[in-house]
Amino acid sequence: MEKITYTEIFYSLQGEGRWAGVPSVFFRTYGCNFRCRKFGRTDDFEGRNPEVVDIIEMVRAEPEKYKRFEDLPLVTSGCDTYASIYPEFKKFNQQADVPDIVDQMHGMIPHGRWDQDCGSDIVHLVITGGEPLLGYQRRYPELLELCRAQGLRDLTFETNGSQWLYPEVKDYLFDEFTRGGRDYDRLTFSVSPKLPCSGESWESAINPTIVKSYEMVGYTYLKFVVATRQDVEHAERAVEEYRHAGFGGPVYLMPVGGVPQVYNLNTQEVARLALERGWRYSPRLQVDIWRNAWGT
Repeated sequence: MEKITYTEIFYSLQGEGRWAGVPSVFFRTYGCNFRCRKFGRTDDFEGRNPEVVDIIEMVRAEPEKYKRFEDLPLVTSGCDTYASIYPEFKKFNQQADVPDIVDQMHGMIPHGRWDQDCGSDIVHLVITGGEPLLGYQRRYPELLELCRAQGLRDLTFETNGSQWLYPEVKDYLFDEFTRGGRDYDRLTFSVSPKLPCSGESWESAINPTIVKSYEMVGYTYLKFVVATRQDVEHAERAVEEYRHAGFGGPVYLMPVGGVPQVYNLNTQEVARLALERGWRYSPRLQVDIWRNAWGT
């Protein structure tokens, strides 16, 4: 079977959305259909995020200095997981078979099991990216079966909401993971549609019919990354389109910023804008606690 290319596997607290603060294993797959190069920038430019271009040149100039994924610097703009989406950084990613990936996960969690001795406490699995619902999704039933054998019950996909579930994957999740919908809340789709502030086009980023199809399988919510009132106005327009398609899940606003100096500028304003609309606010605990270091 084809190996899965991934950026990192780590055990941390969920930093965002519905399950913020919950112990979780993160499996970050490599590859994305978006670049989100304009997040956090006010200047006008075309092409690649200038910060990423500079990092590519740094790596080429001093390859001995950048040997591991963790050696790469963080960025203040654009996608904060740029190493999982740009092809120039593929050499820093890893490849492994599903059983080896699952063994890594089980080696990280307390007692090697997802369900803990104290009863209701469950370590969650978060499949993220990049965009985790690209082609690798066909391997997820195998991965999840091995995890379920060790007590896995709660799963989140962090997705941009642009990719359809493969029919066989959708059937597996519904029939085996959520037990035909009886454990609906155990499967979460954390959907972060990309607004114009990301640099992605509306037509490619806002996909209400696709997101509505997730809601038929598991608990689904929208999480918009914003910084300004204009960003929130775009979010309102997007929510109207999702509601028109029949989507009924909650809406979160989350401040832009993968590093503290950007994130901290936005938190109070974004919280106020969420309150004005009766929407939920999502922190980025990984920035609050660990300054968004790799592996957090």
